[in-house]
Amino acid sequence: MASIPLEPPGTRRGWRTDSSASLPEINSTIAVPQGGPQWRRYAAFVGPGFLVAVGYMDPGNWATDLAGGAQFGYLLLSVILISNLMAILLQALSARLGIATGRDLAQACRDAYPRPVSFVLWILCEIAIIACDLAEVIGSAIALKLLFGVPLIVGVVLTAADVLLILLLQNKGFRYVEALVMTLIATIAVCFVGLLVLSQPQWASVLVGFLPRSEVVTNPQALFIAIGILGATVMPHNLYLHSSIVQSRAYDRTSVPAKREAIKHATIESSVALMLALFINAAILILAAATFHDTTHEGVAGIEDAFQLFTPLLGTSVGSVLFAVALLASGQNSTLTGTLAGQIVMEGFLHIRLAPWLRRLITRLLAIVPAIGVIVWAGDNAVNSLLILSQVVLSMQLSFAVFPLLHFTGDRAKMGEFVNPRWLKALSWTVAIGIAGANLYLLSQQFFGGH
Repeated sequence: MASIPLEPPGTRRGWRTDSSASLPEINSTIAVPQGGPQWRRYAAFVGPGFLVAVGYMDPGNWATDLAGGAQFGYLLLSVILISNLMAILLQALSARLGIATGRDLAQACRDAYPRPVSFVLWILCEIAIIACDLAEVIGSAIALKLLFGVPLIVGVVLTAADVLLILLLQNKGFRYVEALVMTLIATIAVCFVGLLVLSQPQWASVLVGFLPRSEVVTNPQALFIAIGILGATVMPHNLYLHSSIVQSRAYDRTSVPAKREAIKHATIESSVALMLALFINAAILILAAATFHDTTHEGVAGIEDAFQLFTPLLGTSVGSVLFAVALLASGQNSTLTGTLAGQIVMEGFLHIRLAPWLRRLITRLLAIVPAIGVIVWAGDNAVNSLLILSQVVLSMQLSFAVFPLLHFTGDRAKMGEFVNPRWLKALSWTVAIGIAGANLYLLSQQFFGGH
């Protein structure tokens, strides 16, 4: 592969940078064709967006989508759509930051902010990753229990195998990691296509559900779940992840046209991937609406309850199996990308270089140990409460990732000609403030609202 020039450290205006690359073992390892048709150059950028999309269909989203569909039918599909559009915007900004500056979001925070501020942001981000990993680890463990009768605590321990899997695949090349993730996403999508066929939803009502209605706001219970869907959609660690792995492509770091093309292709690719995540999230809610709401089973309390009801309500055990297989693929996919995000955050904020196996083992143990502790202390029945708690913690941390992202991408001294234009600044800050306000409301209701 031809050598691609890198921008020398210290040349970017507004940064106090070192020479370290984000995820150095994969940085600039995937060639981008210099000539030929546009589709070939675009194809070289396919991958990072799908790793990011995993976070928008992880087990943490399943509980809110199931509850929304079971209680309110197709009403909250519009909330899933709006949340996804917000995610597309923020992930596009994350890719823009990584490509334009050569720094991931964690490195950018370390470069730009005083050490105490950067340290606090690191602690908050680690807490968010632990919370997200909890949901993913528990989701995989529940799926193993439903499919094979594996005890939850054993299932949690088995999820540690992703550390070895990532090491094995990454040694072969990052494309293998991306291929595995895309295969698991395809598995989830196929399972839900099958479930939608079995559940026979009211497609006219589905289409109406994507149109915003005042009932979402005027009904307090619907509003609470709607904000839960919004709060669970944009995962903070995905912003760090995307700004790093988009740099795995070997574009010319000194060429403005090459960066502009990279930003264009990365934005299109992540938007397409997130539209697939929209389909899967919507499918979960549609499935719950058709199977539970339309048959007066609005009180489904969690993932295991849903699994037990699918067989009698759909008239075949195939539905339950498809649901559990999709959950397993979702949970395992999310642990793969969550482990990568943990590595990015630790290296970016602290500039710590550890052996790859040790870095990933630390990030995985940070999630597995709390999950095992809760299961041992409170038993299997605490799992749903732990899932809810993980989403509350994520809501609390989200703005501490979004606001720095908008700060950096809106600063001409740091971004140069790739700075956000005024319209994009206005739109992105409106979205960020809206998400922050929604999450504050969700938190106030969790602690003071009696839900």
